[in-house]
Amino acid sequence: MSHPHPELTLPPVLAEGALRVVALGGLGEIGRNMAVLEYAGRLLVIDCGVLFPEDNQPGVDLILPDFDYIKDRLDDIEAVILTHGHEDHIGAVPYLLRLRADIPLVGSQLTLAFVEAKLKEHRITPVTLAVKEGQTEQLGAFGCEFVAVNHSIPDALAVAVTTGAGTVLHTGDFKMDQLPLDGRVTDLRAFARLGTAGVDLFMVDSTNAEVPGFLASEREIGPVLDTVFADSPQRIVVASFASHVHRVQQVLDAAHRHGRRVAFVGRSMVRNMTIAADLGYLTVPDGVLIDQKKLDTLPDDEIVLMCTGSQGEPMAALSRIANNDHKIAVGPGDTVILASSLIPGNENAVYRVINGLTRLGARVVHSGNAKVHVSGHASAGELLYVYNILKPRNVMPVHGEVRHLVANGAIAVATGVPAERVVLAEDGVVIDLIDGKASVVGVVPCGYVYVDGSSVGELTDAELKDRVILSEEGFLSIFVVVSSADGTVLVGPQIHARGFAEDDAVFGDILPELTAALEEAARAGTSDTHQLQQVVRRVVGRWASNRLRRRPMIIPVVVEA
Repeated sequence: MSHPHPELTLPPVLAEGALRVVALGGLGEIGRNMAVLEYAGRLLVIDCGVLFPEDNQPGVDLILPDFDYIKDRLDDIEAVILTHGHEDHIGAVPYLLRLRADIPLVGSQLTLAFVEAKLKEHRITPVTLAVKEGQTEQLGAFGCEFVAVNHSIPDALAVAVTTGAGTVLHTGDFKMDQLPLDGRVTDLRAFARLGTAGVDLFMVDSTNAEVPGFLASEREIGPVLDTVFADSPQRIVVASFASHVHRVQQVLDAAHRHGRRVAFVGRSMVRNMTIAADLGYLTVPDGVLIDQKKLDTLPDDEIVLMCTGSQGEPMAALSRIANNDHKIAVGPGDTVILASSLIPGNENAVYRVINGLTRLGARVVHSGNAKVHVSGHASAGELLYVYNILKPRNVMPVHGEVRHLVANGAIAVATGVPAERVVLAEDGVVIDLIDGKASVVGVVPCGYVYVDGSSVGELTDAELKDRVILSEEGFLSIFVVVSSADGTVLVGPQIHARGFAEDDAVFGDILPELTAALEEAARAGTSDTHQLQQVVRRVVGRWASNRLRRRPMIIPVVVEA
């Protein structure tokens, strides 16, 4: 992975009494959040999430943090603290526990319940410690205090980690909704108390640092949903994150008010909402829920389907509905609500789903044309308040693309944090906190680890590039038989093309040139078939680039006879 400090080498040995922070994901991207803190030879991990692939990563299911940095030090890990239950913070936990199954997982009740359900599918029984806001725990060399923060999922926590080198406050994902649905606001009193005691390094959510002002409250979504429900003559399909308990609660309440029944669609949606209801985080009005199998017994104007796929994920329920590849079909008169924001990188996939649904005749309501979603991340105005309350000595923006990190750093400087104490880092960059000052000291390898079907980490960037070439540029195979005596061409060249719009006759232009190049190479003393294959690759590649304006994958086969 690239990083903003190409001059850096591997970091030095950690100085005695110093604290080291290495982000293995989440810096320079939205996803796969994971930070490793090191003190006195021990490690503490904060979050362990996944990143979802983009269009230029065909065949990839998930992208994991790179565990190589800690793979040889698994026994040094005191615990993994999970700030909340979103996939970009907990999704990679099963893959880490495959390396060491008894690493303690620390988090809130709902977060651990979501993780345990996920681990059950991987046949892993974890060691867990449930914590609440206001609770303190000594995890080996790390003193941890947990602080309530408001986010788009219940039970989110920030964590203040205290060592002999100072105190690090990691917000996780947070915002400052003053009227949250569950009444659980971000605990600014605890932030103020920590600030008074002294926060030496503030690791703070950057996702909305470019968004001015303050976010609207989740409560403003309810009236909008009511209006959409009242204007919908037939079925309503609502797509949301499978962990967005607050949004599902609003849909259940709206359905109850409008005399509709709700069916959950999608395995993760059913699993998570069952957990949330069992633990008391989701209140289901009597008679509102119905099994998807019984939908045929209801008229269309009494049905609400709550499904996954708000980010255009190809295998999620909504994408399959949009592609007419699901047992649920939508058409004229139906309404589809995308109750989520666009995660950067997912725009094309989401618009593809919106277009597909619109083509089928459905009315699509989304954040671009109605207020059906409120972000879960603090905007610039909220970040200003937090900086002024905390007065941190050093700041390390986390959770965001580069532009978000830079914008967050600028907000910190505007509130009086010295510019040299704002550390802008990307994945793999090593930061040491020594004598109260945080600074970049090195970099460690930190690449993408791809989950591709049942394989983990076996797919390389080179192989992924080959997939992209195959999908975009096509494939050419060239078969030639040459004489082992004098190198003359006996059979061929024969060209087989896939993924080309041109007629096969176009390849006749290159055959004489290719034959001449092979025989000239033979006269020059080239007899090794591998070298002759390189001749074929160069000649055909140059011709395809100049004549067809394409850079296809070229597979030459040269056989001696």
